[in-house]
Amino acid sequence: MPTAPDGNPPPRTRKLLLFITEDYYVVSHRLPLAVAAQAGGYDVTIVTRVRNCGDVIRRAGLRVIPFENARSSLNPFSDLRALARLIALYRREQPDIVHHVAMKPVLYGSLAAKTVRRARVVNALAGMGWLFTSENGRARWLKPIVRRALKRLAASGLTIVQNPDDRAMLVELGLNPSRIRLIPGAGVDLNVFRPTAAPNGPPTVVMATRLLWDKGVGEFVAAARLLRARGVDARFVLAGEPDPQNPSSVSADDVRGWTREGIVEYAGFVADMPGLLSRSHMACLPSYYGEGVPKSLIEAAAAGRAIVTADAPGCREVVRHGYNGLLVPPRSVTELAAALERLILDPVLREEMGHRGRLLAEQRFGQDTIIRQTLALYDELTA
Repeated sequence: MPTAPDGNPPPRTRKLLLFITEDYYVVSHRLPLAVAAQAGGYDVTIVTRVRNCGDVIRRAGLRVIPFENARSSLNPFSDLRALARLIALYRREQPDIVHHVAMKPVLYGSLAAKTVRRARVVNALAGMGWLFTSENGRARWLKPIVRRALKRLAASGLTIVQNPDDRAMLVELGLNPSRIRLIPGAGVDLNVFRPTAAPNGPPTVVMATRLLWDKGVGEFVAAARLLRARGVDARFVLAGEPDPQNPSSVSADDVRGWTREGIVEYAGFVADMPGLLSRSHMACLPSYYGEGVPKSLIEAAAAGRAIVTADAPGCREVVRHGYNGLLVPPRSVTELAAALERLILDPVLREEMGHRGRLLAEQRFGQDTIIRQTLALYDELTA
């Protein structure tokens, strides 16, 4: 074994394994963290379902282990096979830290981590999601099962939440508050998302999100329809794609119908979010999905855009009502339309709110700050 100059064996490189369901989410939310961890001396491996972004992750200098696992699967045989493969993977890799992001990796990854004695567990809940906000039959019977499993499995590691509402829910479940850390989202690159002058033309309202009903897509379209009927001169742009693996997904037919009706313009998936925001005047996300801290909102704040969003967990972490945007009751089309109309008709207020939103992003949501907080947590576990 090689020795250090003092004659002792060099310290072993700490092995970090990030388990995230989808490769696109790795790139959009966690790639800078993984790169920073590797630069800080961790041996980083990404476990994810590889579709279109595997090469992007590898070009960043990170090792990728493809892992097939459907987010929405409720097939016990398929899920047990996936869990068995995950256990085998963890035993083979022998990580020092496993960082699970979102509900299914938290539940399955925590089970698998119990088979690796030295593994320290970080469970990151990016909001409570569809399961905890939906009232359909499948969510109602599954919710108590997941709550009990979450209470048992999360107790042995550290849990990251993004907003105080989720922290309170976990404490109510029985988790020790000392095992919970509040880190507000994945952060935003303040050098990439910067304020720009408002574009010429009619005020443009952009809603950038996965196209899920629980994200408030229906309410956004209904508010746009109402404002158009009143003769309000504005453009309403919907950016994002349906998510067929989510039970709350909007269909492509719905989107085609809205565009044919002339209510909204559909931009589809937009890779250049700074460009999209620079062509807009304000951002909207009337979500009641059970958000952590929506990245589209912190990007809008960093870009100096006023925001209209729901007074709901996660969303209200980015907007202070009357300061950098307006909060409206979830599911209320009339109040959403009124808030949008207020900002559409008042360019001075939009500009003032956009300026204050940038200050808020600098104070709370800078990517470097979020990364430092997370790396400090890793160091705490391996000290």
